[in-house]
Amino acid sequence: MDEIVSHNERHHLRANVMGLCVQWGNGPNVMATISDTAATSLLVTTAPAVFVLLWSSGFIGAKYGLPYAEPYTFLLLRFVIVTILFAAAALAVGAKWPTGVGILHVAVAGILIHAIYLGGVFVAIHRGLPAGTAALVTALQPLLTAIAAGPYLGERITTRQWIGFILGLFGVLLVVQRKLGVSEGDVGAVIAALIAVLGITAGTLYQKRHSGAVDVRTGSVVQFGASALVILPLAWLSETMAVRWSSEFVFALGWLCVVLSLGAISLLLWLIRHGATARVASLFYMVPPATALTAWILFDESFGLYGLIGMAVVVTGVALVTVSPKTS
Repeated sequence: MDEIVSHNERHHLRANVMGLCVQWGNGPNVMATISDTAATSLLVTTAPAVFVLLWSSGFIGAKYGLPYAEPYTFLLLRFVIVTILFAAAALAVGAKWPTGVGILHVAVAGILIHAIYLGGVFVAIHRGLPAGTAALVTALQPLLTAIAAGPYLGERITTRQWIGFILGLFGVLLVVQRKLGVSEGDVGAVIAALIAVLGITAGTLYQKRHSGAVDVRTGSVVQFGASALVILPLAWLSETMAVRWSSEFVFALGWLCVVLSLGAISLLLWLIRHGATARVASLFYMVPPATALTAWILFDESFGLYGLIGMAVVVTGVALVTVSPKTS
């Protein structure tokens, strides 16, 4: 998984990486520390792997925190905190804010990616669907994105990439095959997980088409703020909004706010902006295996021979989608 863009796009991507880094710092000072080409090349190479590790930890964070707060209440707290953090960062550096119809596009993408996707995942896990099964359902996103990216974004999906998508899905099935079964969660949980995958798929496509050039910090303020406004009435009408403030909940909330929302979500938006959408989506195939591996390390949950084979198949599938063939 050396890169997420074609060979011909590499020079343009690295130039944009430099620009993004300058956005987060003080211009010349930051440029002085990242001017070395090898450093920017390392960022391009490692970004997909870092994203997978961060994103997969979200399912573990939800598992830790949901016993202490209902799903919409949990997400409302997260969205409010993250909105404040991003607003502080944007104001501190004078970042450019979206205007006019751009605000609406950013808000729609944010509601799809945050409120609908995360809301579906949290409700599914809260209602009894194992994190591994929820991760499996969201792994359907690459296939859905590939199907829609052609007519919606004009992206061409090659035969090689289609083979990679199918291999990735097969590998995911092997990894979580012992966790499958509606008996582990009610129908409502499964429906919530399906709504989640539809949300992240639509949000990825919408973000790529309508709001790819928006500043990450100010765009995130709009996205998380809009998502909080959507989640608030759901929490108010359907939940008690009570929170048990334990050390486990504080850790889970802090992890999801800082590592997931500031780290993984920002990285996802950056990947969407600079890479072909279908290739970025294929990274979600790596999430269930990474989640299973994390659960094994933290909770001593074994995943067996099929799981190991499945991980190898997933890596192969993702490589077919994301790594461009060598050109002579």
